[in-house]
Amino acid sequence: MATVYLGLGTNIGDRRTNITTAVALLSERAGTILALSGLYETEPWGFVSENPFLNAALILETPLSPLELLDTAQQIEKEMGRTRESDGRYHDRLIDLDLLMYDDMVIETPALTLPHPLMHQRIFVLAPLAEIAPAATHPLLGKTIGELYGSIS
Repeated sequence: MATVYLGLGTNIGDRRTNITTAVALLSERAGTILALSGLYETEPWGFVSENPFLNAALILETPLSPLELLDTAQQIEKEMGRTRESDGRYHDRLIDLDLLMYDDMVIETPALTLPHPLMHQRIFVLAPLAEIAPAATHPLLGKTIGELYGSIS
């Protein structure tokens, strides 16, 4: 079993229900939820929108490999109605499930990069993650999530 940290975000539709549904589906299909943060309302990052995000983080214990978990997360997003734009830009989204860290693995493939390459720059990722896993260590930076959060908050 692996311990995985995921970020969740939504800025359209019933945002609370979107997060709740995604958490339930992850629990059903991917493993055991060990911790779930509170919800954090944040402004969009990387694009302009009138719709603020609700963000959360969770810790998941899973038997799935990193790529199996990615496939599961993307299937959940698709089933919930997320569409991916092909222009490479950020857009409003019904649900976004990001694999942030998978144990202490470092992976760089065309499909998946772990740890998430931008997580340490994003307050909307670090704030909820610091709530539930302040002592978890970023495998490349060697700093705890609490330290990373403290450096940008």
